Amino acid sequence: MSDRANTPRRTAAASGTTLHATCVALGEAGVLITGPPGSGKSDLALRLIDGGAKLVADDLTRLEAVDGALIAHAPDRLAGRIEVRGIGIAAVASQPDVRLALEVALAPSAKIERLPEPETARYLGLPLRRIAVDPVTASAAAKVRLAAADAP
Repeated sequence: MSDRANTPRRTAAASGTTLHATCVALGEAGVLITGPPGSGKSDLALRLIDGGAKLVADDLTRLEAVDGALIAHAPDRLAGRIEVRGIGIAAVASQPDVRLALEVALAPSAKIERLPEPETARYLGLPLRRIAVDPVTASAAAKVRLAAADAP
């Protein structure tokens, strides 16, 4: 668990689940990146990390509900590592956990509304703001940063 004062501590009573998802920390805001296998989760995370984000988890992300917040972290065996297609597994700047503020659901541009209504996902009974992003667009990482900065 990180030492940030505003991040709740995990307790024995915390409930959890593991998702096929990637998670990065943009400052205090945790971003959960979801999508089918091969959709670009790790690639988008790598671009965010290149811009100063820290990896929390790649491929498998553990979520826990702690004191009304969703906390994400990596299974121990995957901590600090990201799959880079064409290169292999790489060690990158990471942190052990983060409080989630946003889900980024990967989708092709043709399936994303230009002016969407606000959307909310639910994990472990808790709400999480969700946006759709096409990971292959040049602006994908900028869109994630913009949305994360606006997240509660």
